[in-house]
Amino acid sequence: MKHLIFGLLFSLLGLSTAPLGAATIEELDHVVAIVNDDVITRVELDERLQRIKNQAAQQQQRLPEKEVLERQVLENLVIEKLQLQLAQKVGIRVDDETVNQVINNIASENDLSLPQFQQVLRRDGMSFAAFRENIRNDIIINQLRKRRVEDSVNITEQEVDNYLTNLESRQGLNDEFRLGHILIGVPEGATPDQIEQAANKASQVYNRLRLGADFHQTAVAESSGQNALQGGDLGWRKGGQLPTALAEVIVEMQPGDISEPQRSSSGFHIIKLIDRRSPEQRRIVEQTLARHILIRPNQLISNAEARQRLARLRERILKGESFADLARAHSDDTGSAADGGSLGWVTPGSMVPRFEEQMNRLQPGQISQPFQSRFGWHLVEVISRRKHDDTEQYQRMQARQAIHKRKSDEAIEQWLRQLRAEAYVDYRLNQ
Repeated sequence: MKHLIFGLLFSLLGLSTAPLGAATIEELDHVVAIVNDDVITRVELDERLQRIKNQAAQQQQRLPEKEVLERQVLENLVIEKLQLQLAQKVGIRVDDETVNQVINNIASENDLSLPQFQQVLRRDGMSFAAFRENIRNDIIINQLRKRRVEDSVNITEQEVDNYLTNLESRQGLNDEFRLGHILIGVPEGATPDQIEQAANKASQVYNRLRLGADFHQTAVAESSGQNALQGGDLGWRKGGQLPTALAEVIVEMQPGDISEPQRSSSGFHIIKLIDRRSPEQRRIVEQTLARHILIRPNQLISNAEARQRLARLRERILKGESFADLARAHSDDTGSAADGGSLGWVTPGSMVPRFEEQMNRLQPGQISQPFQSRFGWHLVEVISRRKHDDTEQYQRMQARQAIHKRKSDEAIEQWLRQLRAEAYVDYRLNQ
């Protein structure tokens, strides 16, 4: 692969003898950036630019002038290329089945069949093959970030306790905020002069926004944040998911307000509060008391055999044998088998979707037909259901997720800056 890349690069740069007609090809496509031992071509850049323009048109958002937009999109492609290079180096691969499943889920979430979804892509000027490759790259990058950054984020019970204490003492921090974000970044190991330049630029951007500049357009043009090409839109965030300094500013803001630049290790942040909402204070859920028997397929037991074994066990239970005794004797879930297959009171969202879907179809006293999840084949019985105030457990779970989100975002920003600083990047936009 590397030899092919260098062959392409040498040809495009005129460093080797080219066959008749190569000049014509070079006019149609040429290198706009060298990223380590790979390249970004004009065609790649134009395809991404067109996608950004289509999205902006659909959302009726304004974009910056052509040169500024090109520079931002190219930098975005560079960061993406660096992550894909590292993912390839550490052996991250995504198979076609995984890509197909994600695409089917996207189509389903939009109430479209796969052929209908392909028509929508063609209508928007994007080939299905290109869309598949983009999805594959997104999955690869997410797996890389999870492996390199997110899985190393640790959260202590003390941090959860402190978070919940702060929610009580700082009114509004549990609210959810729809945010726009502009980051004027500073490079890894920035000098005092670089920090001062970034501070001055952040002040200039803030003043333009105060005088009425469009936030979306300005974010696309000026922000070095991960969401720059989406106009800086961060979506809905809990206050506790944000760095403390930003959260304390935001809880005092009203929708439409724009914050003064706020300093962090990544640079200077300008936040626009787009909207705000308060979640319900109590969470009442319906819990299910259930038990199950699990048979895991292996080299000796096929899927068909696992299903048949559970079907025979189901018949024995219906004829009067004890579910608990059969679970102890036959279930491969050793944790629950010792307790007669009991799963205790199951809270919504605590089981894999396939299991929860089958369990929720049952009335108390009913036993399911054998069904398969990613863990194997199951037989489940619903014993009872109850309403339960899950607020305290839910708040702790939400606190843990909010802390993880905040720490991950900060760690990813720092990791990307380091990745960029260590890379060889040569821009050739004007050549």
